[in-house]
Amino acid sequence: MNRLKISLIILLLAFGQGVWAQEQDILAKLEEIAIVDHKVMMPMRDGIRLATDIYRPKGDEPVPIIFSRTPYNFNSYRDGELVSRTMEAAYEAVQRGYAYVVQNERGRFFSEGEWDILGTPLTDGYDAMTWMAEQEWSNGKIGTLGCSSTAEWQMAVAAMNHPAHAAMVPQGYGAGVGRIGDYYEQGNWYRGGAGQMLFTAWLYGTQHDPMAPRLPEGIEQEDLQRLQRFYDMAPRYPKVDWVEGLAHLPVQDIIKNVNGPKSIYEEMITRKPNDPAWYEGGLYHDDMDFGVPSFWFVSWYDVASSPNLALYNHVRENASEEEIRNNQFLVIAPTLHCAFKRATENTIVGERSVGDARLDYDEMIYGWFDFWLKGEENNVTSGMPKVKYFTMGSNKWQTSDTWPPKEADMTTYYLNSGGKANTRLGDGQLSTQKATDDKPDSFVYDPMDPVMSYGGNVCCTGNAVNGGAFDQQEMELNENILVYTSEPFGEGVEISGFIESKLYLSSDVKDTDLTIKIIDVYPDGRAYNLDETIQRVRYREGYEKEVFMEKGKVYEVNMTPMSTSNYFDKGHRVRIEVSSSNFPRFDRNLNTGGNNYDETEGVVATNKIHHSEEYPSSICLPIVRR
Repeated sequence: MNRLKISLIILLLAFGQGVWAQEQDILAKLEEIAIVDHKVMMPMRDGIRLATDIYRPKGDEPVPIIFSRTPYNFNSYRDGELVSRTMEAAYEAVQRGYAYVVQNERGRFFSEGEWDILGTPLTDGYDAMTWMAEQEWSNGKIGTLGCSSTAEWQMAVAAMNHPAHAAMVPQGYGAGVGRIGDYYEQGNWYRGGAGQMLFTAWLYGTQHDPMAPRLPEGIEQEDLQRLQRFYDMAPRYPKVDWVEGLAHLPVQDIIKNVNGPKSIYEEMITRKPNDPAWYEGGLYHDDMDFGVPSFWFVSWYDVASSPNLALYNHVRENASEEEIRNNQFLVIAPTLHCAFKRATENTIVGERSVGDARLDYDEMIYGWFDFWLKGEENNVTSGMPKVKYFTMGSNKWQTSDTWPPKEADMTTYYLNSGGKANTRLGDGQLSTQKATDDKPDSFVYDPMDPVMSYGGNVCCTGNAVNGGAFDQQEMELNENILVYTSEPFGEGVEISGFIESKLYLSSDVKDTDLTIKIIDVYPDGRAYNLDETIQRVRYREGYEKEVFMEKGKVYEVNMTPMSTSNYFDKGHRVRIEVSSSNFPRFDRNLNTGGNNYDETEGVVATNKIHHSEEYPSSICLPIVRR
């Protein structure tokens, strides 16, 4: 064996020993200050028990609780090795005087019962809080904390207003947002009535196959503590190339096609945007009350920034109690999904640098909990801005009392062209003046040759889509993308808020999609995407009904609003791209007017965007004037 191989082996062994020592070290540190109680089987009202790990300070003093409830595997051992991630979070909480409680949702890993994403009983969260509040080591106050699927359950449980639920910190929480105003997201399953494909890839590696082995119900905690050391209940799914995997038709068979687990996906894919099933589970809808002071965290390049912001505003305006309405705070970061703490001195999101986007999130969050759970007079609610948001382009944190900022003035830009807006080399323009004559721009949408996603506000699609801001110049040479660009700004312009858009469409098919993307164009031609959305045209009159098109007739289509905060420096231009696909961020409309999810053949559409006095296709931008 040569010296290089020997050196590599020594290095790997040393690294492994270092990791093992580090993990043993955090366990030893934790056991010095905490009582560690793994696999407590917490009973729900129907007799189902949920696996729970509890870390609480030593001593007799009752303490507040930070509660994290998750579908993910938090077992302290993986493949027989101790892992430290949960223990590190627990150590941080315990040393600050909190009990840290992490629990699996029903049907996940060691928890009993059957799991149903977005359909987990609301009573599970309520019952868990009741159990914790009654423990002698609890001071009766609970704060909930988590990102993504660990946040999604918090909003609907907050509507139940449990007396112990004193504060919450939901982060990247779009998967828990059902219907909020114009948004019928149904937990990120839809956008504008088109399916978001993130759940297809995510469920492949998350859902439990009902035929997979499970532990018997009623097993004792002592046995669970022993078993957890060598059996973590986590299936190991083979990796899938989702670039190819998500292209399979019919959509309902995508997971089946890659030999994935059988579970709830095949049922969920058949639901329409307003299906009654969406209102029976754990999603929050805008006809529900809200009863908890909340510190919300949103990302500009997350999958659901707009509906998340709409929910924040909804709670501030509609919670029944004034104290709750007045104690909603928000941070909006320029990061990907749940990547708040990954910001650096030079934060790169996709390809674009947004500068130093760091915040001391731990101090902010624990300051919030210290106020609400411990009663510390730390000036949190009086000294913190209602909204702290990051403006890209100027690359700085700003504050506001509202979202959007009160200074935002909605300014309309109209689409215009001589009928040749195809590609960035065409004649598409954005102007504050309406077009006079209707010279529609035509493009072809072939579902078997869609416009592919490139960057964007996305998560959880495996290797199929990389999220963030990417230079769109090459994409904009596609003849099936219409491009409309403003004149260069004569002075710097900040656009912060919701972005509304209205397009007038005619087509030769019964149904199709419209997509739109907003872009910051630099003087050197770089074109960075800011946000994007889609609308399935059959739902243009609402999600309670499907209304199909007549060939050649012009229809008004209001797109679901986008959001951003971006500074367009002098010489920059604002641009939009319009097409009928953004795949695989969103599923393809096969243009037939059929179910879409069970179809394998599509129809090629010729779509036209109209712009004139009669058909004023436009985009409305929230320009902040200070």
